[in-house]
Formats: sequence, structure tokens, C-alpha cells
Amino acid sequence: MWSALTLQLVDAARDEDLGPGDVTSALLPDAGRQITARVVARGPGVICGLALGPAICASFCARLGQPLQFTPTARGGHMQQDGDAVDRDAAVATLCGPRATVLAAERTVLNFLGRMSGVATLTRRFVDAARAVNPAVQILDTRKTIPGWRELDKYAVRAGGGQNHRTGLYDALLIKDNHLAGIPIDRLAVTLEEWLGRRARRAAFVEVEVDSLAQLVEVCKVPAIDMILLDNFSLDDLRAAVAHRDRSGLGAGRRSAQRTLQIEASGGITLDNVAAVAATGVDRISVGALTHAAASLDIGLDS
Repeated sequence: MWSALTLQLVDAARDEDLGPGDVTSALLPDAGRQITARVVARGPGVICGLALGPAICASFCARLGQPLQFTPTARGGHMQQDGDAVDRDAAVATLCGPRATVLAAERTVLNFLGRMSGVATLTRRFVDAARAVNPAVQILDTRKTIPGWRELDKYAVRAGGGQNHRTGLYDALLIKDNHLAGIPIDRLAVTLEEWLGRRARRAAFVEVEVDSLAQLVEVCKVPAIDMILLDNFSLDDLRAAVAHRDRSGLGAGRRSAQRTLQIEASGGITLDNVAAVAATGVDRISVGALTHAAASLDIGLDS
């Protein structure tokens, strides 16, 4: 399920905490006693990282040569899974193994679950706020992820009900304002047609960032474009952009049209204003804060 890079990250987290060995747990008189410890959410939120737990345990098993098992707990007739809402003091999983091994792995397990659950929890809050006024709108992440954590950060966004934007520079065409610097507006459509005509393969999508409504009008003329990104537009300009797109027959509701063009808002999106942005009728809202500003969910271990 997890990429080699993510598994390397797990091993690195293990090694930075364990070092040459857990000197405290080694002193325990009952270090080898089998225990079952509970992983507990200290506050309400959206749990995430349960699917990673077995990989963390496998990493510690390989290093310590001792068995360690991570198992999500059952609730309401089913095993808890990533994306489930949890209440304060809810047990979400168990760690089973020799006492010293459980204690050695404790912080690494909790760090991963806390970070991933924090991203999922914040994402759910954005999704709920936006969809209360625009049920069809998508909340997306960005590339503002912790280095090395991109797969896990984006997984956590999905667990929270959000959608992933491009993974990196390689899987989608996103022509940003810096790419278009110096191109006159009256040459914009022609230039984009020339660029996109040279692309070697079909990307997941083609998106162009514009700085003004005048640029948007020109970009709407280019058939190969799937999405337009409006960065730091005012609410009035967002509404005007959606209205122009719809007048052009490119709205998502025009299923008879040859193509549709989605509009994405970004820049300065917060929990306080995301509903107002969603109410303008945009299709997508990208929020860097989902991954660069999420506070970890407090998760502890009760042994």
C-alpha cells in the first residue's frame, strides 16, 4: 500500500527515536512481559494513520527482533478505519507485544497518528464548512507538505473528505503566473495553444493560473484547458469569473457542451472565509493550510 519512500520515512523515524536502543525500557524487570496497550484519542477529531500502524510495527520488529502487533479497535459493529470521527477518550487501536517493545515503539506510532489525524481533522472542518453552502464544491490540498511526508499528508486529506491536487511537478500541467510572466494578454490564448500543442503526453489535467478577469476571458478560449486557477481573487471577482464561464457555456451543468471548465479558488483560504468562497459557485478550493498549518490531534497510549 505504501511507497518505498514512505517506508523509508518510517524507518528513519524509528531510528531517530530508538538510536542504539531504548535505555529506559531495557531496565524494566518485566521487559518481556506481554501486554496490550490502547491507543487513545485525547480529543475529538478524525482518526488517520490506522492503515500505517502495521508498517510501523513491522519496522520495529525488524530492528528489535520482537513481535509487535497493531490492531484497530471495533466500534459500532465494525473495525475503525481512517476517516472515522472519534470522540474524546475513544480507543482507536491496540499495540500488543513485549512491554519493552511496545514502549519503544510508542512515540513513533503516536507521532504518525497524531500528525495524520490532525490533517484529516482540519480537512473535515474545511469540507463541512464549504459544503454547507455549496454541496458540490471540492476541497483540495496543495504541494505545501512536510518534505518526505507528501504521500501521508495527501492520504490524510482524503481521509478527511478532501481531494488531492497534483502529486508533484510530474503528473499534471499547471501553468502558473510565473510561467506566463511577460506574455501580453492579447497573445495569451495563442501562446497557450502553442505550448499545449507541444506536450508529449496527456497529463492528469491541464490548469492555468490567471491574475485577472481579462486573462480568464482569454484562457476560456483555449479548448485544451480543464481548469482555471484564481489566486487571491476577491469574492466579487470570483463570482464574475464563474458568471463568465457559465455564459460561455462551459459550466459543469452544461453536459451537452463539448467541454466543461472548472474554476478553482486559492490563496488566503481560512475556516472563516471558506464558506463565502464556496458560495461564489467555484468548483474547487485549494487550501495549503490543510497540510502546512494542521495541529496534531492529541493521541496517547494507555498501557
